[in-house]
Amino acid sequence: MDITKLTAIELGKKIKAKEVTVMDAVQQQLEKIEQRDSKYHCYITVLKEKALKRAKEVQAQIDAGMYQDSPIAGVPIAIKDNICTKDVKTTCASKILSNFEPPYDATVIKKLEAAGAVIIGKVNMDEFAMGSTTETSYFGETKNPWDLTRVPGGSSGGAAASVAAEEAILALGSDTGGSIRQPSAFCGVTGIKPTYGTVSRYGLVAYASSLDQIGPIARSVSDCAVALDIISGSDPSDSTCVDREEYGYSEALVDDVKGLRIGIPKGYLSEGLDPEVKEAVLAAAKVLESKGAIVEQFDLTAVDYAIPAYYVIASAEASSNLSRYDGVKYGYRTPDYEGLQDVYKKSREEGFGNEVKRRMMIGAFVLSSGYYDAYYNKALKVKALIKQGFDEAFEKYDIILGPTAPTTALKLGESLADPLKMYLGDIYTVSVNLAGLPAISLPCGLDSKGLPIGLQMIGRHFGEKDIIRAAYSYEQTRDYIRPEID
Repeated sequence: MDITKLTAIELGKKIKAKEVTVMDAVQQQLEKIEQRDSKYHCYITVLKEKALKRAKEVQAQIDAGMYQDSPIAGVPIAIKDNICTKDVKTTCASKILSNFEPPYDATVIKKLEAAGAVIIGKVNMDEFAMGSTTETSYFGETKNPWDLTRVPGGSSGGAAASVAAEEAILALGSDTGGSIRQPSAFCGVTGIKPTYGTVSRYGLVAYASSLDQIGPIARSVSDCAVALDIISGSDPSDSTCVDREEYGYSEALVDDVKGLRIGIPKGYLSEGLDPEVKEAVLAAAKVLESKGAIVEQFDLTAVDYAIPAYYVIASAEASSNLSRYDGVKYGYRTPDYEGLQDVYKKSREEGFGNEVKRRMMIGAFVLSSGYYDAYYNKALKVKALIKQGFDEAFEKYDIILGPTAPTTALKLGESLADPLKMYLGDIYTVSVNLAGLPAISLPCGLDSKGLPIGLQMIGRHFGEKDIIRAAYSYEQTRDYIRPEID
């Protein structure tokens, strides 16, 4: 049996039934990484010895009766390399943190390990999560398992590609402006960006603190739901994490959308959208309508200004967050310097890549005297208008449906040559982060080139159950399609 082809829930059940051992599962996963990762480059760090040791511990604990309520006990999981793991390199795919080993685990890591999961490695990403292609990584680009000439998306491209390439059964990514959903769309897998405040950000290396959220990437809606159940919840270490009485996302795995009100913004289907993506999204809407959902198009004009507002706010927060990397406290320090100012200047010049520098400079500019009101304050007002536009839409609809990205996976090198084109590729995802909403991306077909198309469902605040139910219902109408991999 090829364990790496199973879903997380399927593997968890087999481990509990003693059909498979945790050691078998971890060993097979490590072997597949060894066979394939030179081709795809999903991983920055593979934790072979640590994972095998952990597998023995988890198996002994399962044999002793632990983890009875955990559906993922013994399941190997990949972690995006901006989520802190104690005594394991957490590089953010940057030279400036290339040897950084955190002295603590992120809250989500503690929660996964408390559920019996086995962390198998840290996966590649755009440097400091700044990018939409996983080409800005200091450690080299990740390639899309569907087509090696194409990008896997970003910034969680390593996480999505690892799941698609069967190098991980489940992965955690982070989403600041679509960084879970867009690579999930490009790689033909499923990813959830939760409502802001649902999952603790403690231990997530910050890009834009008011927008970042951790979420799961998997081959099924069910796997994402059970993973979200495990990592959600309040955390005293994160003041922005909301304390709620109920989560229970796996309870929403019900094949029933009768009466569910679904709205499709007309602007999401207009100029700039690939005709094949549009056709697949509308076909998915028809499927949901045939199952009893009420589907109609409507105007959502506020999102027209989402891209400029997002890049002003995200870049401003990035310039502030990344000021801590100065060559003094931790991380890379230039070997050749004269005095303190020279340490700062050369360490940052040598340690950061071009895209990170570009966004930091934009952020410093929009926060500077004379431009703060003209750019940053105005962007905050637009953010409030976008949130208001979604609030009004959710008075009428339970779910907003549309494409995840305007095209399927781009060719390697296309976006880096034209950064503005890369930014515009986030048109359907960034408004979700600006409004703090939950959203899911799942596959809804293939284009004529055989590349996966992503369908996005957006819910109201803490409306994860609505989008999970709708996504699960749609998922029941199709089989999971795998890329053809040697």
